[in-house]
Order: sequence, then C-alpha cells, then structure tokens
Amino acid sequence: MSEPERRPFVSARTVAERAGVSRSAVSRTFTDGASVSEETRRKVLEAAGELGYHVNHLARGLRERSNIVCLVVADMTTPIRARLVDVLTRKLQAAGKVIMIINTGTDEESVASALRQTLNYRADATVVLSGTPSAKLIETSLANGQQVVLINRDDPLTGCHNLSVDNQMAGREAFFLLRRAGCRRLALVTSTASTASLLERERVFVEIAKEAGMAVTVMASGPTSYASGYESARRLFGRSDGPDGVFCVTDLLALGFMDAARHEFGLSLPRDLCLVGFDDIDEGDWQSYKLTTFAQPFAAMADHLVELLGQPVAAEAGRRIFEPVPIWRKSVRPSAD
Repeated sequence: MSEPERRPFVSARTVAERAGVSRSAVSRTFTDGASVSEETRRKVLEAAGELGYHVNHLARGLRERSNIVCLVVADMTTPIRARLVDVLTRKLQAAGKVIMIINTGTDEESVASALRQTLNYRADATVVLSGTPSAKLIETSLANGQQVVLINRDDPLTGCHNLSVDNQMAGREAFFLLRRAGCRRLALVTSTASTASLLERERVFVEIAKEAGMAVTVMASGPTSYASGYESARRLFGRSDGPDGVFCVTDLLALGFMDAARHEFGLSLPRDLCLVGFDDIDEGDWQSYKLTTFAQPFAAMADHLVELLGQPVAAEAGRRIFEPVPIWRKSVRPSAD
C-alpha cells in the first residue's frame, strides 16, 4: 500500500491569491493591532479556512523576536530534572512563550552545539539546566540579542543570569536536623557526579559537623542513582560502626539507601536511623518512604525566569539564590531536647 502524498504547507502567498488580496494584507490580518479593513479581513480568513493555513511563527521569528525559549537539558528521565522541566515549560507557556527542548550531554562541546542550535532558530532566550557553555559562546549569544539563563549551575559567567538554590543552607540545616534528633554517628552519601551543587551540600555539612566536634563518613558508590544509594548503605552498615544519622545529597540516593538499610540490615526509621534527603521528588512522599527532605522552589524560580525574559537583553545580569524549603516527614526523629 503506497503512502499518501504529503501536502506542502500552505503559504501566505497562496492565501493572498485565493482571497484576491496582497501578501501584505494577509500578514496584517494575522498580526495583532495591524490595520486592515473588515472586508479584507473577511476574505483572508475565509481563504485561510478553506486552505487550512496557519501562520509560520518560526519564519516570522527570523525577522523579529521569535518568542522561542530553548531549554538545554540532559538526564530528563531523572525525577528531579523531569519535575523542573515540567514546571518551567508550564510557566513559560502560560507567559506565551514557545518552548524548544534540546536534549544534550553535560560536556562543554555538547552544550556548545546546543547553544549554536538556539542561535540558528533565533531563540529569544536559552535556559541551561545541564553543563556549562563557554564564555565565548555566551558573548556570541548576547551579541545576537539572546538572553542566557543558567539554573542550578554554579558558574560565574559574565552576562548570564544565574538562578540557584542555597546549597549551603541545605547542608547546614541537614546537620542540625540530625543533631537535634540525637544522632551521634554521622554519614553523608553523595555521588561520583561531583557537580558544584552536590559538592557544596557536602562541604557545608562536613564543616558544620567538624565545628561541632563530630566526624562525618563520606560515601560515594557511583552516579546519582537509586542503586548508588543502595550500595552506599551496604558499605556503611557492613562496618561495625554504622551511622545513626545520614544526609543523602539527593532524594534518589536516599531512597536506595533507605531500602537497603531496612531490607538488608533490618533497621527501622527513625528509631534506629535518621535519614535526610534533598530535592523533594514525588517518590519521597510515598507511604513506604515518607522521607524528610528539602524542596527546591521550582515555581518561584520559574516565576523569576519569566520576569527576566521580559527584561532587555542588555539588563545587568546577576545571581539570584533561592532558599530550599524543609519538608518534615517521618524519616527523622523529633528533637531529643
């Protein structure tokens, strides 16, 4: 069975010929606020309806602002990244933006290739969620009238807006949650990803504990995943001095850690072990986990992003830090005081 012949897109010129008007009259009819007579508008809309015509916003964007916002992102299958993309796209679409998602790697060349794509499509702005573009490419983007916004990328690049979560606060508050619960043997579970955000949570947690006279065992068994958290628990509780208070720098690590602690070592939370995560992924609130954690304020970050996109590209770039929100559930004991 042969495939049906693909019909070409209907052009504005074709509509003009059917309606018996000029090409510019068609353009004015579909441009808000443009001057066009009611008779001409009627003819154009009637012809457009018959032909199935739709305005080519991409072509229009080659001549003026495209309203396109590109999201450069990797690892979209991870729960926290999927939530961030969901919140951003909903907020941007509500603001009338057209979203283009480029799924990329985290290395500099992958991000550079993605950013060059956004310039080809005349995107008004690019939001980088993964990896770090080079300073030279940022300069090129700005010179072409494109805004560049980094989210949770701790990189001081000139000309970029940077929206990030206060990871220092998270590390500090995680320690105090465990100390107030009466924990004495502390551990921190991280990953081999070693991103700036993860390292900052780790650094502050360990430093605050040291100032309080408490040692912290740091464990990284692999990438940021459930399996790595599970393996970290097996290693830590395979020792005679296993921890009674643990901060996992992401919820995904925490869920794996919790399952291994309970099912392989018979520990009860929070009686035998107190556990704190970070991210507030949906799975952490499941009845089988009820993980105490910190939520990233994605809605507030998305609202601020929309505000930034309404500013001129030449507006002074800067960094905005958002406080994580403590989410108290059942994996940490109440204060022992």
